[in-house]
Amino acid sequence: MAEHDDHPAYPVGLRLNGRRVVVVGGGQVAQRRLPALIAAGADITLVSPSATASVEAMADTGEIRWERRRYQDGDLTDTWYALVASSDAEANDAASAEAERTRTWCVRSDDAEAATAWTPATGRSEGITVAVLTTTSQGRDPRHSAAVRDAIVEGLRDGTLAAPHHRTRAPGVALVGGGPGDPDLITVRGRRLLAEADVVIADRLGPRDLLDELPPHVEVIDAAKIPYGRYMAQEAINQALIDHAKAGKAVVRLKGGDPFVFGRGMEEAQALAAEGIACTVVPGISSSISVPGAAGIPVTHRGVAHEFTVVSGHVAPDDPRSLVDWAALAQLRGTLVLLMAVDKIGSIARALIEHGKSPDTPVALVQEGTTAAQRRVDATLATVGERAVAEDVRPPAVIVIGEVVAVGTKPSELTAE
Repeated sequence: MAEHDDHPAYPVGLRLNGRRVVVVGGGQVAQRRLPALIAAGADITLVSPSATASVEAMADTGEIRWERRRYQDGDLTDTWYALVASSDAEANDAASAEAERTRTWCVRSDDAEAATAWTPATGRSEGITVAVLTTTSQGRDPRHSAAVRDAIVEGLRDGTLAAPHHRTRAPGVALVGGGPGDPDLITVRGRRLLAEADVVIADRLGPRDLLDELPPHVEVIDAAKIPYGRYMAQEAINQALIDHAKAGKAVVRLKGGDPFVFGRGMEEAQALAAEGIACTVVPGISSSISVPGAAGIPVTHRGVAHEFTVVSGHVAPDDPRSLVDWAALAQLRGTLVLLMAVDKIGSIARALIEHGKSPDTPVALVQEGTTAAQRRVDATLATVGERAVAEDVRPPAVIVIGEVVAVGTKPSELTAE
């Protein structure tokens, strides 16, 4: 288009798989646009004397061909689509002119009005591509396009734009990790599956605030209140998942943290597999790393801790059912993160000290991490048992043992987002 007119651009989806695409310029624009062209299966040639490190890596791995030179007339021969994005205005003009002569759709990053095509603001969600172009009487407004795209994609992802009564999920079960407690810390996929569910079976420690957002027709079942009868608690939960899935429902099993970090997720997945029921696992942010982080404690830190170990503390060290080698843990130099250990922390601390860990090792107890009720209690390994009782620390709480406790940011100086 030689000059701006009032005719809107005609939207179309280009099928570039196996077709020649030429990119002129290897800078930041190319770095942003190339991944989508690669994903589309395009046969890409980059023409540029230089390139960013990321673009060079794409050439090194064979995702694109790189001709290390300036643009030359004829470079667009047999090209279906061209992206002109160099810092050389003369080369851009020449490439654009060739594209016009050869009737090649051409995008220009430096002069949209001289281009024959525009790149829309694009986003994707579960097989749907959203592409937005906006225009005003003064021309294009890419920022507006991006804002509209983001709003649409977010709505698709969290389910708020799902068509009424339109099922996007087949019957089955999704084991969803809800994160540490803050409803904003569930994954995008987890939130979308919740919005599409017919039945939600929720743990007590899952992000409860999310349940208020569910449509009225969704049946919400508190896992702690499932009638157990002749079943053990976990067996009853397994059976509830099976029964609702066999009834043709889309079921979400909402768990706190991650389903496979002390969440019995695999037991449920195995029970569903035995009945031939489709099961999707959606990982969640584990409280073992997110809660310390929210309290200003890094589980690893350069020069302080090169490893961290996550341990279930629901069984005391002297209990014959314990599977934990506390003597070995006491010899580690890294960070210990204890889950479900509030009522056992006194005996755990004594065991660690008996096996050689310094009584002065810093300890932090973080209760209700990532929620509005979060609080942190600091102690040492020698005092943590008494401090937990004196401060009335209650579950759920994550306990961090190690020198990282002392190097963390003060909670008053940190905002976790």
